[in-house]
Order: sequence, then structure tokens, then C-alpha cells
Amino acid sequence: MVRRYAAIAGAILVTLAFLFPVLYMVSISFKLPKDIFTVPPRWLGEFTLDNYVSYFHQARILPRIVNTIIIAVGASAISMIAGSMAGYALSRMRMRGAGVVGGLILASRAVPPIALVVPLFLVARKLGLTDQYITVILAYVTFLVPYVVWLMRAFFRGLPKELEEAAMIDGCSRFGAFFRVIVPTSITGLVSTLIFCIILAWEELLFALILTNDRAVTIPVAIAGIAADTEKGGMWGPLAAVGVLTVLPVVVFALLVQKYLIKGLADGATKG
Repeated sequence: MVRRYAAIAGAILVTLAFLFPVLYMVSISFKLPKDIFTVPPRWLGEFTLDNYVSYFHQARILPRIVNTIIIAVGASAISMIAGSMAGYALSRMRMRGAGVVGGLILASRAVPPIALVVPLFLVARKLGLTDQYITVILAYVTFLVPYVVWLMRAFFRGLPKELEEAAMIDGCSRFGAFFRVIVPTSITGLVSTLIFCIILAWEELLFALILTNDRAVTIPVAIAGIAADTEKGGMWGPLAAVGVLTVLPVVVFALLVQKYLIKGLADGATKG
């Protein structure tokens, strides 16, 4: 019994340690500048919404959030389609060099992003595609597809081959068996992988910072701009407010789909 309560207390302390920066950010976002750096610090100062209202239109936060949603959803959708099909091929089809191909896909995640973003920027500028949604979406696909391939490969390996074999005996092609049988059977794995893709795309900064200028700027880039202004002084409240607005959609999204995420992770742990 003592061990149980000690484990619960330890879990609560660890949770609070992880939540402390977020809670402190929320607290700062509702404070006046004079209350942010008071000594000793106070969690509750004079309540204000100025940090949200005054900077919301000035930094064009709403268009940045819309841009981030468009880019994250677009990149995740393309990555899921391409990555799940590639993962299925690597898990099912017998072909020479499949292990090497899989290893190269995994190794591509070890390439520093800065090594990719410079040539991508040069190509985009040559084609006149800088500061465009499609450019940023395709850039995000470069680091999302390997992630999808390896996650879905594990899910597909855990499915019995008899499923698609029975479908092909009934007249389905390989593609028909994949889309009609394998995809519905792997829906929890697909959803959990999609969730991770959207979260990774939502918080990505480097590619968006280099490839955008105004029209397709995402919310992490906007935060980076506010952080640069903060170094000049007086912008900590707006920075915290924008941080809250950035984190909130992800938290709400995670809460809405948590049952799929947990089930997908549980299935992935027992398959492959």
C-alpha cells in the first residue's frame, strides 16, 4: 500500500514538473508587464486580456494559425497516403533490396534538417515557389514520410497475410485488397500515426522560417518573430499569449482523439 501511494505521489510530482512551464506561461499571458518580473514572483497578479487583444491583430495571429492548419493537414495527408503504401510494400512484398530501402528511409531521418532546407529553398526560388503553401507542404513531407513508413510497417506486419490473400481470391487486386481490407483493419494505427504527423507539422519551425516570408507564414515563425522583439524588451506578455494560442489547439485536438491514440499505441506495442 505504501509503495502504491509513493508511486502515485511520484507520478503527480513528475506531472507537475512537466506542466510547470505551461502553467507559468498561461499565468504570464494574463499579467501586466509590471507584474511579470515581480520579486518574489506571483502567480496571480492584476488580470488583463491586453496581451491577447493588443497583439492579436498586430501580429496577424489568426491568419498564421489558418496557414499552420492548412500546411499541417496537407502535409500529413500526403505523407499518410505515400508512407502507408510504402510501409505496406516493405512489410508484404518480397523484393530484392527491401531491407536496404527500409534502412535508407530510416537513415534519412538522421539527416540534419538544415542540410535539406537550403537546397529546397534554392529550388523553390528558381521555380518561383517561395512563400507558397505547396512548397512548405512538400518540405514537411520529406521528414514525415519516413516516420509514417516505419510506424505503419510495424502495424501491417502484425496483420495476418490471409486477409488480403482471401480478398485477392475473391477477385480484388493488390491495391483493392489494400484499400478495402488492410486500411479498414489498420484504422487505429493510421489514426495514431496521423495524429503524430499533425503535431510534428504543427510545431515545425526551420522549414517554414526559411521557405516563407508573408503569405504562408506559420504560427511557430510568428512566435519566433515575437521572441526576437522580446529581446528588445517589453514583449513577454504577448509572447506568452501567442504561446497559449498555439498550444491550445494541439491540446484540444489531442483530447478529442486520445482514445484512438492510446489504442493505436497499444496495438503497435503488441504487433510487429
